[in-house]
Amino acid sequence: QVQLVESGGGLVQPGGRLRLSCAASGSGFRVWTMAWYRQAPEKEREWVATITSAGSTNYANSVMGRFTISRDNTKNTVYLQMNSLKPEDTAVYYCKTTAGLRNYWGQGTQVTVSS
Repeated sequence: QVQLVESGGGLVQPGGRLRLSCAASGSGFRVWTMAWYRQAPEKEREWVATITSAGSTNYANSVMGRFTISRDNTKNTVYLQMNSLKPEDTAVYYCKTTAGLRNYWGQGTQVTVSS
């Protein structure tokens, strides 16, 4: 059984920074590809970033150069460092993985960028 728990969201001013964490339970974390998604009000959920088991990363164009995804296999945790935040980054952020041909999602953490 895989469980994902996000944390680190909150209210931040434009130009500010936040670091989200996603703690995973269940064996096999180090071989899972981990991803962050987000869903803004009245919009569809969109992909933000991915990190493979080998540490390769990919980013959506909208966050490239501002966000950094990383992982700590000793802590079964994936991170999303978000810098230079904009109001349009406001959303619920979710982490996701696929294990045993099943997709697993966390419950999400709210990020609000506002002055």
